Amino acid sequence: MTMTVAAVGVHVLDTHVLGISSIPEGSDGQLVDTIRMSAAGTAGGTALVLARLGATVRSYGAVGDDPVGDTLLALLSRSGVDVGGLVRKPEAQTSASVLPVRPDGARPAWHCIGANGAFTLADLPGDVLDGVTHLHLGGPEFLGGDAAGELLARARAAGITTSVDVLAPGDPDMLAWIAAALPHTDYLLPNDEQVLGFTGATSLADGARALLAQGVGCVAVTQGARGALVAQGSDVTEVPAYPVAVVDTTGCGDAFSAGFLRGLSLGRDPVSAAALGCATAAQVAQGLGSDAGTYDLASVEALTA
Repeated sequence: MTMTVAAVGVHVLDTHVLGISSIPEGSDGQLVDTIRMSAAGTAGGTALVLARLGATVRSYGAVGDDPVGDTLLALLSRSGVDVGGLVRKPEAQTSASVLPVRPDGARPAWHCIGANGAFTLADLPGDVLDGVTHLHLGGPEFLGGDAAGELLARARAAGITTSVDVLAPGDPDMLAWIAAALPHTDYLLPNDEQVLGFTGATSLADGARALLAQGVGCVAVTQGARGALVAQGSDVTEVPAYPVAVVDTTGCGDAFSAGFLRGLSLGRDPVSAAALGCATAAQVAQGLGSDAGTYDLASVEALTA
């Protein structure tokens, strides 16, 4: 089924360093296995994976007028994402992260917010929603709840399905900051730590129900190696992860979002779509970055068969 996505919000260039067991002391150096750059972010990473899964994707957001931005645009374009909606901000550097990846796939991060902090609704063209079947907003906290809600409401009024993924850690104040966007959100895609932090709940199921009470249509929560949890109406369902040899967990949340949303576009119900999301995350976990490897919709669907 045709899926045309406007991926709006956070776009980041990640630099992965594979083979880190410790940070060298002083000015010492260390040989590593691999250094690789990839497109990422709650909008950018999801856009890239959606394109891999056969969706038509247009990215909207802000990057710097710098070589980091050039690289990010090239990586997105190479994966089939239309980057014409990414504006250049000469006063800010492109958002970027450096990720030293430990042998078990875990990774701390150094991050520069950069141009993502300068992005506003005024940067979006008037035709941003033309021909779109799905609006995915990554990082509504950068716009603020009122502005994010305005954009999502416009999309909903046009018959467009909406989804939101928050970048910031879970905190009740952050939930209050984006609260105005939630009643216009068909699918909220947080991780488990965010759900518990936003709501103060002691269980993930209760936290997801609390977010539904804020007006969200469906909450699909990632739980790392435990898979996902889907809450809709009175139903809460656990969806298991697929066991794989993990290389790097960076981008797995964005990959889940992409697989979940692509599954919905193909007519899957939310629980079945979450299984496709978990399968997509499993593909990404086996390489460095969301664009690693040669996975596509057919290979991801085969994992769920």
